[in-house]
Amino acid sequence: MKKIDVLDQGYVRLVDVLGSDLTPVNAARVSYDKASDTLSERDERLIRFLIRERHTSPFRHAVLQFEVYAPLMVARQWWKHIIGSSHQEGAQDPMTAWNESSRRYVTEAVRFYVPPADEWRSSPEDKKQGSGDMLPVELGEEATKKLLEQIEEGMKNYEWATEKGIATEMARLFLPSAYGLYVRWYWTVSLQGLIHFLDLRLDAHAQAEIRDYSAALQQLAREAFPISMASFEAIKE
Repeated sequence: MKKIDVLDQGYVRLVDVLGSDLTPVNAARVSYDKASDTLSERDERLIRFLIRERHTSPFRHAVLQFEVYAPLMVARQWWKHIIGSSHQEGAQDPMTAWNESSRRYVTEAVRFYVPPADEWRSSPEDKKQGSGDMLPVELGEEATKKLLEQIEEGMKNYEWATEKGIATEMARLFLPSAYGLYVRWYWTVSLQGLIHFLDLRLDAHAQAEIRDYSAALQQLAREAFPISMASFEAIKE
């Protein structure tokens, strides 16, 4: 299915979908022993009502599966969101699954996120996290150069370790710039969980890189669930 490129080398791919806009409609009406075969204007009004009033449990019956390729700093922030959004205290959300390539068994291509010189951001003056204004390109060029040098040195050590026969699960310790290392995973999430994720990660206060991935998720979900996503986007305006 469709893939959207994100950042310099990342992407989001919609692998599979369970359900349609009819899924939350029929789930919401099950207590009345009613179901629709085709989506009507009345059904669309129900979807808009459910999202507007945040009665979102019916959307847990529709599911999307994504393949994501992103820098580790994005992946770990993403993962913390999943743990923090559990519907069961002390447990991961049962409607969310995450399976990540570990580099323990295979030596898949090693890639790193390297921001262009004009995309380095300053520290904000009024808080301890987040970003401020864009830095001068001259400083960005120096930062990009230093990052590339660090990656080159670390890759030499990583390749030396694998050539010497050191186990892949230990050789990966030499991989440089851990937060910029690209990782790949499958993420299966209910439509309810995705809407909750997008509600937070599309916000202007979220980190810029994860906002880029969220925008890709939103676009792919919009094609699978156009009415549900339009209703969500309407309350965000």
